[in-house]
Amino acid sequence: MELNTPLYKEDPEYRRAVKRVKALKGFYGHLAGYLIVNLVILIVSTREEGLLEGLQDLSNYFTAFFWGIGLLAHAAAVFMPNILFGREWEERKIKEFMEKEKQNSWE
Repeated sequence: MELNTPLYKEDPEYRRAVKRVKALKGFYGHLAGYLIVNLVILIVSTREEGLLEGLQDLSNYFTAFFWGIGLLAHAAAVFMPNILFGREWEERKIKEFMEKEKQNSWE
């Protein structure tokens, strides 16, 4: 099947794959930004204070630490999306609601 056909774009598996690729791209952009900004902070600090003093100054690591927490949360959302509410949970809930709807419509 051709990738550019409208039928292919309507396929749920295709849409999930596109969504996953966008999530991966977003995470890798976030990671690149994290590395670049924190390297710049470290380089500027070591140039101003000297190598040893710059590396020992704990205030240089606050940005990396707190941003790193956010980066870990982003990684968990991208690489482990099914931990809490995965596709199986969704399907189970949909079936459950459909069954309740069936029972209520017959009463």
